[in-house]
Amino acid sequence: MNNHNFKPHVVIVGGGFAGLACAHKLAKSDNVRVTLIDKNNYHQFQPLLYQLATAELSTPDVATSLRYSLRNHANVDVKLQEVTAVNPATRTVTTREGQSYQGDFLVLAAGSQANFFGTAGAKENAFPLYSVEEAQRLRSRILAVFEDADRDPKLVEQGALNFVIVGGGATGTEIAGALADMINLTMPTEYGDLAVKYARVYLVDHGKALLAPFPVKAHDYAAQTLQRKGVQLLMGIGVKEVGPDRVLLSDGSSILTRTTVWAGGLMAAPLAANTGLPQGHGGRIEVKPDLTVQGFPRVYALGDFANIAGPDNEALPQLGSVAQQGGAWTAKNILAEIAGETPTPFDYHDKGIMAMIGRDAAVAAIGKKRHELDGAIAFAAWLGVHALLMSGVRERIEAFIDWGWNYFGKCRPMQVLDRSDEGRINWGEGPESESLSDAPTVKTVR
Repeated sequence: MNNHNFKPHVVIVGGGFAGLACAHKLAKSDNVRVTLIDKNNYHQFQPLLYQLATAELSTPDVATSLRYSLRNHANVDVKLQEVTAVNPATRTVTTREGQSYQGDFLVLAAGSQANFFGTAGAKENAFPLYSVEEAQRLRSRILAVFEDADRDPKLVEQGALNFVIVGGGATGTEIAGALADMINLTMPTEYGDLAVKYARVYLVDHGKALLAPFPVKAHDYAAQTLQRKGVQLLMGIGVKEVGPDRVLLSDGSSILTRTTVWAGGLMAAPLAANTGLPQGHGGRIEVKPDLTVQGFPRVYALGDFANIAGPDNEALPQLGSVAQQGGAWTAKNILAEIAGETPTPFDYHDKGIMAMIGRDAAVAAIGKKRHELDGAIAFAAWLGVHALLMSGVRERIEAFIDWGWNYFGKCRPMQVLDRSDEGRINWGEGPESESLSDAPTVKTVR
């Protein structure tokens, strides 16, 4: 038997920010071997998925091959499989294909999925934006409605060019700004015969302010920026039902649309319910300060898959920086335990939060004291931080080329309808329920 078989084995489930950061740090040690399991063979850069959905970036800009990323480390093995069950007592995971992997350490970083909060029709008819595949589906739908309306302008009356975004957090605000820019700057050039001026972007949120975690000044800046771009804000209003051809709002009105973007919140990936581990808010796994699970030594849960308490005992947000730092910290703790040392509590370095709101518009709250930035300087900070989060030099260069191309020009070469089957719409399909058909339609003024 080869000597490497006696090295402690770490099984990592998930190749997102947390899992990949953990694998990268462990890969530098000769004292451990790693098996990284993911249902995709790529790492997806979630903060930029909205730019993939609006054709500002292409798929390779936001997705990096896991094998390529870890290619120089012989002690890391990447497996393309979906883990469906976990036995935390034995630190064993089982895949959909029926294979099992057992580790001396188990790291669960399976990520998140959309939380529809039981909203009728949302799972069937809305477009979430939390994976590369979902971003590609949304891009196909956006391009399809423009192509269909260009072919038959009467479809505009059926809401073909109405876009409804549910959720006023960072994802909802960013996709609203990007969609508005797409409509205002790109579509008039590419669809000269189509009355693009009839396109509408609605942002619906049950709260009173956009970007709730940000300082108050950022709420106002975001609202003013989006409204200047033509986005109609429907604040203090919830979504009661999402139909195939319209959205029913809590005030009894409805909006005709074939494109409802769901940015209303996250919950843990489905695997969390099959781990035998304690779940908390959002179905996420509860962890101790050192990111292990109570009662299960050497079992870690990270990133969007875990509820991680901050210094104020409030759960840390679902951010790429939290996941990335947590992954590196876990690797450090694993190596410490192998060396006979005591693992230490996770100390998150809060660099702040930021959101892009279209061309040359962004907000940032930097550091623990949330020093506020907006406008061009926040835009530059956003670009810099997200470039650093990217996993490879090639991805950074290509993304910046695409950003520059789109920023200084009005065309989008990535605006390719390559998933026509998913974008196809049955325009004869009516509302699924009387509640939808009876609701008054929202009157819009641009």
